[in-house]
Amino acid sequence: QVQVVESGGGSVQAGGSLRLSCTVSGLTLDNYAMGWFRQAPGKEREGVSCLVWKGSDTYYPDSVKGRFTVSRDNAKNTLYLQMNSLKPEDTAMYYCAALGSRTCSGSWFAAALLSGVTYWGQGTQVTVAS
Repeated sequence: QVQVVESGGGSVQAGGSLRLSCTVSGLTLDNYAMGWFRQAPGKEREGVSCLVWKGSDTYYPDSVKGRFTVSRDNAKNTLYLQMNSLKPEDTAMYYCAALGSRTCSGSWFAAALLSGVTYWGQGTQVTVAS
């Protein structure tokens, strides 16, 4: 049974920082890319970071580039998202996902959202107050 579990969300003031964690069990990640998505009420789920597990290539959309950093701990099967300079528009439920891939890109985000074989976590809430 594959499990994807996020943690680390919370409430912070604008300009603050949070680090999210995503731990995966029951899955060998060498042939996967993993990413973080977010979804605010009434909005579509959007990708905010992607990391290719083998080699650690990364991709970020312009909305978070320079503020968010994705990384991994191979021994712990854990993906992290360091979020700095947080803005109120970053407020959302943040989800971790895994989908087999050798690359990360905007097209990977789209594939993960549309694929029936993407593994998703339950989400962790991030709230940024002004």
